[in-house]
Amino acid sequence: MSITSQAVRYGVTLAGTAGDNLVEAVVDEALEAAGHGAGSVWTGQRLDYDAIGLAGLVAARVPGIEVGVSAVPVFARHPLLVASQAQTTQAAAGGRFHLAVALGAPPIIERAFGLPWERPVARLREFLTALGPLLRGEPVEHEGELITARSMLPTHVPGASATPLLVAAMAPKALRTAGELADGTVPYLAGPRALAEHIVPAITAAAAGAGRPAPRVVALVPAAVTTSADARDAMAGGLAFYTQFESYRRVLALNGTENPADLALIGDEDEVAAGLRAYVEAGATEVVLTAHHDLDAATQSRTRRLAGALQRDS
Repeated sequence: MSITSQAVRYGVTLAGTAGDNLVEAVVDEALEAAGHGAGSVWTGQRLDYDAIGLAGLVAARVPGIEVGVSAVPVFARHPLLVASQAQTTQAAAGGRFHLAVALGAPPIIERAFGLPWERPVARLREFLTALGPLLRGEPVEHEGELITARSMLPTHVPGASATPLLVAAMAPKALRTAGELADGTVPYLAGPRALAEHIVPAITAAAAGAGRPAPRVVALVPAAVTTSADARDAMAGGLAFYTQFESYRRVLALNGTENPADLALIGDEDEVAAGLRAYVEAGATEVVLTAHHDLDAATQSRTRRLAGALQRDS
């Protein structure tokens, strides 16, 4: 059954750090997660691999499990091409693929892509306006101030069912846009308090005002099943990367902290599971355990096993 029809689902991110072939490593991790019973596996978009293409390879080789991408930045991409990628992956996945897009972070957009960080929410709104119909297999005719997209050639991939569209939105304007034009949000480093008091109410109200169903809230939670002090240090070091970005500093402040490591759930299975329940109580409809890629293979495997156990018990 698809994760969109369940009350709460548990998944895990894929790191792909074992061996010398990222694709094979990610597939092996997905096979293990599926074997443990996890409800979904997710990949992020970086500057090396193509996340949507990787998700298609995973879905084609790992039957049954849902496969998500969080998140593809809308800057430096076009809705027509993202829709082509997503539909191709959806055809391979047989309806199990979920796509999240994001604004991205100004330093990366400006320095890596050489693009000005201008009118980001307006760009997001136009991008979703064009992308949504395409992901449903419909032609598009959009001419906006920032984006033009026309189905001058066929834009539907045979075999691709509608692809759920999510947004990695946490700020008020982005949440309103996501609620009005997408299926939900994929917040990261948004603790239970930020979810309950800010994110869930904002996107739920926006969706209701637009006449859309209640939105999905897919909480990506830094979590590792281990009691190792070295693992805690590795997780803290990796999470420190996000403090340079205003969007993450803001959502951390909403949860009463400046340090993302304060939100990391690190401990044995019972301790991590108890922390994850707080996200569900705060309104998360799905929870994805995000063990940092620098963690040792045994910790990552143990974390995938917990995701499966929680899924089986849900």
